[in-house]
Amino acid sequence: MNSFWLRFRERLINIYPPLLGAGIRAQKIDERTIRVEMKLTPFNVNLVGVHFGGSLYAMCDPWYMLALIRLLGNDYIVWDKAASIKFVSPGRGKVTATFHIPPERVDQIRADADRDGKTEPTFSVDVLDEEGKVVAHVEKLLYVRRKK
Repeated sequence: MNSFWLRFRERLINIYPPLLGAGIRAQKIDERTIRVEMKLTPFNVNLVGVHFGGSLYAMCDPWYMLALIRLLGNDYIVWDKAASIKFVSPGRGKVTATFHIPPERVDQIRADADRDGKTEPTFSVDVLDEEGKVVAHVEKLLYVRRKK
């Protein structure tokens, strides 16, 4: 996919229905960093008055994959392969998560995929409340390979 379409999709991501419905908003900080936030609303609250776990996961789902697609370029295939979420404390109010992939990590993923044919890097992120307390910890397993 060329860079025009990636940039176009990034601009529209905040109106993607699953994210929009949960009140999830993403802001690209730079080429390697995306900050995502979600306020507590009637559409993402659970029966006990805190953030619904599915919405907490949804706010963390696509970002590492999307960023890595852009950072590796058109010669690589990147897929989400697996994920886990650990709920640490109740989420109330606004929660945030920051997704960052340093340049040396991208270089290592590219080298591993080129050498081994594929690689499965893992990433992790914490969802934080407004006081900086961890609400959830998410781990993502991606699949990366060079296109044939």
